[in-house]
Amino acid sequence: MFCDTISNSKRETFRQCRLKYKYNYVNRYEDTDPGNTGALHFGSFIHEVFEHSVNATTIDQLWAKANEIKDKYKFPEKYNKDIEKCFKNFLRFNAQLPKESIVEHHFVEEVADGIKHEGYIDRIIKAPTGDILVVDYKTSRREKTKFELFNDPQGKSYVYAVHRLTGVPITKITFAHYYPLSNNVVAATYTEATIRQHIKAVVDDVWTIRKCKSDDLYPQKNDFCNWCSYKSICPLYNDPEIVKGRLDECKTRPRRKK
Repeated sequence: MFCDTISNSKRETFRQCRLKYKYNYVNRYEDTDPGNTGALHFGSFIHEVFEHSVNATTIDQLWAKANEIKDKYKFPEKYNKDIEKCFKNFLRFNAQLPKESIVEHHFVEEVADGIKHEGYIDRIIKAPTGDILVVDYKTSRREKTKFELFNDPQGKSYVYAVHRLTGVPITKITFAHYYPLSNNVVAATYTEATIRQHIKAVVDDVWTIRKCKSDDLYPQKNDFCNWCSYKSICPLYNDPEIVKGRLDECKTRPRRKK
């Protein structure tokens, strides 16, 4: 199975369910169950508002951006009550941070010969001391512990990318989840050995994907099945004949131009 570039979401999908990986990254099917992805759409909506509002000082400025982009996202009305809370907390959080930052940084790092690792970092903040804070916005209600964050593949990838971008030592880069619903910050730092082990694991996963044949991309039940955007074409939850008919009707996403 061809794979030369891996992202954290692509890698996590492969580990969760190989069939979902096939539908999303090989077949490139559009979501067949968009109703299951309301939380993801809400998170993306909040991310985009924050991305364009790092210089905002009033809640009206945040709402102006929100109203401009809201129609792009589809999430249930129950999330509307959380928007104002996220905005108020973000203004408090943002006011405490140094002004020098990089917003929505796209990285592509070669981690082995012919293998690249890519991702999008929400915010990179440089302190007057030279230390760096890497922030990832999270709109989930369930917050990770510091221990969980220390074992978080996304955090390790982001710290490695920022280290390569800035030359700042890994031990002087802190990765943090910011939760605008609670205004909480959970942070962790990594050792050089931890980052080396992580990069090796990323490369190993790419080689596992490369060795896969189509029959190896089978469905796997996991804790995220009820929120899967392809549940209606999963043979674990539907009659095989129904799945076959639905697959014939699936639309594919266009490939990005290079």
